[in-house]
Amino acid sequence: MLNVSDLFIYPVKSLGGISVNSALLTDRGFEYDRRWMVVDKENRFITQRELHAMALLQVQLTDAGLHIYHKARPAQSMDIPFQPPSLHTTSVIVWDDVCEAHYVNERVDEWLSDTLSFNCRLVYMPDSSRRRVDARYAANQEITSLSDGYPVLMIGQASLEDLNHRIAIPLPMNRFRPNIVFSGGSPFEEDTMAHFTIGGMDFYAVKPCARCVMTTINQDNALVAKEPLKTLAAYRNKDNKIYFGQNILYRGSGVIQVGDRIEVVERRPAMVVPPRHSAKW
Repeated sequence: MLNVSDLFIYPVKSLGGISVNSALLTDRGFEYDRRWMVVDKENRFITQRELHAMALLQVQLTDAGLHIYHKARPAQSMDIPFQPPSLHTTSVIVWDDVCEAHYVNERVDEWLSDTLSFNCRLVYMPDSSRRRVDARYAANQEITSLSDGYPVLMIGQASLEDLNHRIAIPLPMNRFRPNIVFSGGSPFEEDTMAHFTIGGMDFYAVKPCARCVMTTINQDNALVAKEPLKTLAAYRNKDNKIYFGQNILYRGSGVIQVGDRIEVVERRPAMVVPPRHSAKW
């Protein structure tokens, strides 16, 4: 039996995630998930890939909006309303996409720039901004928020356990930033789940998630090491990309809760990964 074991949202792209017991699935992913983003002076997205210190900023949801604080210095914090006071619309860049967003406010920009020691701004994606997923994998012109490319990322707990049996120091799930984690099944069972349901809603695993250096950043201290990419490269490398987790599309909207049962409707063959004798890092 497969069950939802954890749910996560990441209100500000590349800052700390939030574990929740239930999440509302909207037209572009879970409510509040990656609706805010840090950008540079050219309005291009900034993530932990370039700025490891972003891992040290944690986000909390309050009744009024977001509370962001530094993990090592919790008193160093900033509150952000759900709806930004500024309606100044601008174009922002996420990978190859350009979409519309609102600047939040200068006070937040100053706090982020000082805290991260990098000149940056915070932007918010309004409901009117429609960013489509890659047309090669879309079924109905689905949209996403300011995520890397898809509205939901799912990983099986068994997949992480399989990885942790292969490395010296086990890693937490937060290295992989999933939205849905499920228990039960076999390692990498998510690769085979072409169509499944949760709470009566239909979900489709459309593309394995290629992993990058962000998985090597310790989310507690922002230090970088070689794992898990070093180990994953030996058994999850295909076409020079390292895969872990599945990008998910869906139909409908509703609430998902921890404990919900996952029913697999259609399966596909497991992803075939060519054997590798060694990996150079």
